[in-house]
Amino acid sequence: MTSDLRFSEWRPHPWHGLPTGREPPVFVNAYVEITPFDFIKYEVDKASGYLRVDRPQRGASYAPALYGFVPQTYCGENVRRLCAGAQRGDGDPLDICVVSERPIDRSEIIVPARVVGGLQLLDRGEADDKIIAVLENDFIYGGARDLPDLPHIVVERLKHYFSTYKLVGDAQPIVIQDTYGLDRAVGVIHASIADYALLRGRGQVGLQQAE
Repeated sequence: MTSDLRFSEWRPHPWHGLPTGREPPVFVNAYVEITPFDFIKYEVDKASGYLRVDRPQRGASYAPALYGFVPQTYCGENVRRLCAGAQRGDGDPLDICVVSERPIDRSEIIVPARVVGGLQLLDRGEADDKIIAVLENDFIYGGARDLPDLPHIVVERLKHYFSTYKLVGDAQPIVIQDTYGLDRAVGVIHASIADYALLRGRGQVGLQQAE
């Protein structure tokens, strides 16, 4: 007797084993590493796929939205080309922030999200875009289709967080070069999917933890 039941016998790697989304580049999956309730920065360990402690967050600021990455994406040469002044992509999956009306306090979850825009960050010469999305079917934010549909304060808080969350001593500051809407976000996601395909073709996925 043949069963139609399909499942992963082993836990899929969140970067390589989970789908990018149901209809990328607009409808994507976000794998959540940090919630607005976390004062420790967690990051997926590229070798094992488990969360590891990256560092305590230095200031009192906390992530104003769910923060993680889009599976099967990578910030390499194609993403770099879209960021003026960048010398390289940051070598990580594409980051994403998901806005929701109801508080979500769990990480290591898959969140179906609708992309509306993004922030272009230049971090010590690296292109480090942050895609902005809303929780699908959210009762408050679910109708957003482009970045101007979100309250201005939501974007302002995201910009403040990312401009300060790595401040340590006299470290070179992160520069938020631009805030963009859906059309440009779609281009960044396409570029990151292409970069991931190139990386996987070279057999270099997940071998080293980025600094």
